[in-house]
Amino acid sequence: MLDSLFEFLFAYRPVVFQQGEFRFQPPAGAYAAAALAVVAIAAAILSYRALPGRLRGVDRAVLMTLRAALIGVLLFCLLRPVLIVRAAVPQQNVLAVLVDDSRSMRIADAGGRTRGEVAKTTFAAPEAPIVRALSDRFLVRLFRFSTSTSRVAGPADLTFDGRQTRVAAALEGARQELEGLPVAGLVLVTDGADTSDASVADALLAPKADAVPVFTVGLGRETLSRDIQIGRINTPRTVLKGTSLLVDAIVTQTGYAGETVVLDVQDEGRVVGSQQVKLPADGEPASVRVRFTASTPGPRVFTLRVAPQAGEEVTQNNERQAVIDVRDRRDRILYFEGEPRFEPKFIRRAVADDPNLQVVTLQRTAENKYLRLDVDKADELLGGFPRTREELFAYRGLILGSIEASAFTGDQLRMIAEFVDVRGGGLLMLGGRHAFAEGGYAGTPLADVLPVTLGRAGDGSVVEHVKVAPTRAGEAHAVTQLGDSDEASAEKWKSMPALTSVNDVTAVKPGATVLLSGTDQRRRSHVVLAFQRYGRGKAIAFTPQDSWLWQMHASIPLEDEAHETFWRQLLRWVVDGVPDEVETRPDAERVEPGDPVTLTTDVVDKRFVELNDAQVIAHITSPSGVKTDVPLQWTGERDGQYRGAFTTSAPGWYETTVEAQRDGKTIGTSVSHVRAAPGDAEYFDAGMHGALLRRIAEETGGRFYTADTVRSLPEDVRYSSKGVTTIEERDLWHMPVLLIAALALMCGEWGYRRIRGLA
Repeated sequence: MLDSLFEFLFAYRPVVFQQGEFRFQPPAGAYAAAALAVVAIAAAILSYRALPGRLRGVDRAVLMTLRAALIGVLLFCLLRPVLIVRAAVPQQNVLAVLVDDSRSMRIADAGGRTRGEVAKTTFAAPEAPIVRALSDRFLVRLFRFSTSTSRVAGPADLTFDGRQTRVAAALEGARQELEGLPVAGLVLVTDGADTSDASVADALLAPKADAVPVFTVGLGRETLSRDIQIGRINTPRTVLKGTSLLVDAIVTQTGYAGETVVLDVQDEGRVVGSQQVKLPADGEPASVRVRFTASTPGPRVFTLRVAPQAGEEVTQNNERQAVIDVRDRRDRILYFEGEPRFEPKFIRRAVADDPNLQVVTLQRTAENKYLRLDVDKADELLGGFPRTREELFAYRGLILGSIEASAFTGDQLRMIAEFVDVRGGGLLMLGGRHAFAEGGYAGTPLADVLPVTLGRAGDGSVVEHVKVAPTRAGEAHAVTQLGDSDEASAEKWKSMPALTSVNDVTAVKPGATVLLSGTDQRRRSHVVLAFQRYGRGKAIAFTPQDSWLWQMHASIPLEDEAHETFWRQLLRWVVDGVPDEVETRPDAERVEPGDPVTLTTDVVDKRFVELNDAQVIAHITSPSGVKTDVPLQWTGERDGQYRGAFTTSAPGWYETTVEAQRDGKTIGTSVSHVRAAPGDAEYFDAGMHGALLRRIAEETGGRFYTADTVRSLPEDVRYSSKGVTTIEERDLWHMPVLLIAALALMCGEWGYRRIRGLA
């Protein structure tokens, strides 16, 4: 609309003025006319100065300005203003038209038609007006792009079945295809929904360096009128069988404000969790917390889904899938307790029925005498607490009860710190008379590891009764969930009896998070459960000394399992994410069939020292059972890091078993899974990405169009100043805006004179 108005007033489109060079080319006699114009302006000034004295000074100024402006407009026309523009020579330049051939072009939000249909009829059909106009001026080369970029002969070659939209690769591919030819510009026809990881900014460097403009055409609406979408979700890559997961999902919508929908979690089609969601105003995100249990071992696909609603324009973005490797194994935790008390008994009882947790207990009964429980070997922990890294690092978690720091040697304290930092294990310190500052840990290597600040030590005789409640961060953490819903969990915490603590812990370190806090009888706040990441692992502080009261207090029913639930969830969290000697990470848990998968493996010895001389082989098992061996090579980027790749073919699960050997002995193995399945990334954020397309056009000297404004594209490309061009002169003296200005000045002067009684 604005461009049409501009063209009406100034005779040419804005692009002509942007690309052109303004000049005067006065004809013969023009200078004499200019001299007469100067004389006319002087005469006007003198005539108005000679008017009767009743005329105010401001009146004379206005009238003289109007007369001088009118003469100036006429003089401007007499001097013959022109624009010198560079226009493309017909049929001497190549123009690349790149049409998005991805799945998002199937969305029908273009006046009842799909984006692909609009692209076909406008830019691929030979009889289309824009195609004919472009073909009259340029040698048009038609490309399609999605996962890759290729030439096409016509609209029949466009299938709109591409798995990804790779804008950066499309621009670079077309530029390389046409390298060495006179290119007038690139026309990018797309909805702008780039789903690749490549940087568009980097892809624009070459067109900007070559001064090749990119003209972008955005298809579809920037905001869909009726749509519900589940945003990205974060889930762990691996979990133990039976782990309760608490996942936050972001739900956005337009057109369904105020309605209530249900977010389901499905495990291979079976609903394992649900949560009602009241949708907020259009465009506002709703945070939804949904809980479920990973009860079936093996690689699982958990789907978070909202059922399609009436009138939805895109339904493929109503669900998100998470690939989680559910591992059925028994993780070992070493619990070292320094004095007889009830806490070890009830912790062991809480997890006794958990087949995936083994709490190996070392109970000091006297000086240099220990009670060993749940050990695997007769000589395990026979000499007390481990004295070597190999012995300690065999465990995945470590619990320190009421045991003073002086019970360890300096090497053992450093080894415990390295258990968290280097090995990546989970450390949990419990409250007690000989724990935290009261246990003399201030100034030891563990003081840096722990998430709490160790103040001045007391004598352990001051007992504080604290009522425990989750913090805001704790309400969103899986460890504190004692009920089937947020509401039930909150009510359960209110009914839990108070605990006691002899450790005055009231402050945490800057990087730590408090999940449970307590309030004593003097309304002072205490840290009950806090954690922080430290190196590769995590350190957790639980300050009460008698959590067993949550099981044995008189107010707790016999069938209540809140204590067992809390400790199972806490100890599973202690060992969550703890690495093995051989740890493999695929670059993606889900890929398109036919896409490559890169495996990165970290290899360490029993002391978790990185190895660069191991022999590492990945045994790949395809969905059909075919086995392939892929050697992994040391990267040289980091000690102990190896990398290799394989390519998927058929859809399904690919099992990768990575085995590392050294000197003929097996160091360890790592099993991971990759799923090859068609992706749905094209349907998320499905609106037309106008901001990206405008940026591409602006940075390269092109222009951005929509389906309503694209008819001016052929004329604009003609003046791109690239390729083989010729010089053209465009006269400006006949612009309607000059005639309008002259008439306006004449009428303005006459009207003002009439108002002042001079006409």
